[in-house]
Amino acid sequence: MKVHMTNLIQNYNNARSDYEVFKDQLELSIRADQDGYESIGCVEHHFDPGYSMCPDNTQFLSYLAAVTKNAKMHTTAVILPWNDPMRVVEKIALLDNLSDGRAMFGMGRGLARREYEGFGLDMNESRERFDEAAEMIMRGLEEGFVENDGKFYKQKKVGVHPKPLGTFKGRTTMVAMSPDSAIAAGKLGVPMLAFIQGPMEAMHMPMIEDYRKAFKDTHGGDAPPPMMIDLTYCHNDSEHARKVAYEACVNYYITCVEHYEFGGRHFENTKGYASYAAAKEAIDAMGIQAVADVYANAQIWGTPEEQIAKHEERKAIVGDYEIISVFQYGGLHGQAAADSYDLFTREVKPKLEKL
Repeated sequence: MKVHMTNLIQNYNNARSDYEVFKDQLELSIRADQDGYESIGCVEHHFDPGYSMCPDNTQFLSYLAAVTKNAKMHTTAVILPWNDPMRVVEKIALLDNLSDGRAMFGMGRGLARREYEGFGLDMNESRERFDEAAEMIMRGLEEGFVENDGKFYKQKKVGVHPKPLGTFKGRTTMVAMSPDSAIAAGKLGVPMLAFIQGPMEAMHMPMIEDYRKAFKDTHGGDAPPPMMIDLTYCHNDSEHARKVAYEACVNYYITCVEHYEFGGRHFENTKGYASYAAAKEAIDAMGIQAVADVYANAQIWGTPEEQIAKHEERKAIVGDYEIISVFQYGGLHGQAAADSYDLFTREVKPKLEKL
């Protein structure tokens, strides 16, 4: 089982300087390379530092490429409707060269109305824009040139330099947090990547099965293992681990509700986002604290033994999957996050890699 880590770059409550947040995340990322993590990742988000603030994850990873040696550099993810597809191909190809072939291209569609509005884009067009851009970019990375004559992207044939150092088949991923995105990942033939939101069987397995079916129907054979992102906290004292992790996870979830406006009704009338309306229904029916409780308890945290047991339980449900851990979130940062990372890396990661 491969173990990765990624960065959310959250300035929770805007309590620190943006500079301090980045330095903290970079320090742990460099250590992850030294400690043998499969990849180091970074998300893309705009206009809301209290939730997440990395306007260009390829630039973040380019810096890391210069100060690391082994870990892959994973965009988790480039949000395609917010970026020119031709420029995405160029940036990923450049990252591949700067990292000596360690680039992993992760892509996503985006969910926040404020980010779409900030870019002056119609969120109703997101699925069509993503689908067209994804195929255009994947072709470009394989063929070494970019061209397209689609509804949204008109691009005359241009060469890509520097060229990628190798194929991106096997090192391209896609965030899939809705049924149609899971199906899209399967059709594209790339591993789906999911941020854990709730109970595995009830919430995530239906989408994983959709992904597997779409992959098999389109490409034949079995789909690659899905990749799952958890907010992680590790401590030798079970009660202390529960207290710290629960508070940080709830803190982070509340920022998700605010950033994505999960309490609003706009998803009902936005093309391609109807499944997200369930978040408002859950909040209305259960209350925000109860929904946050479900979210927090779905993450994998605890003592080393508890975390290993939780992954064994998940594996029995899902089958093979890859782990992506987040160590800094919801006010958890600095020494507390570093101590958690140390314990996880020393006592949990080696055993998970043997599962």
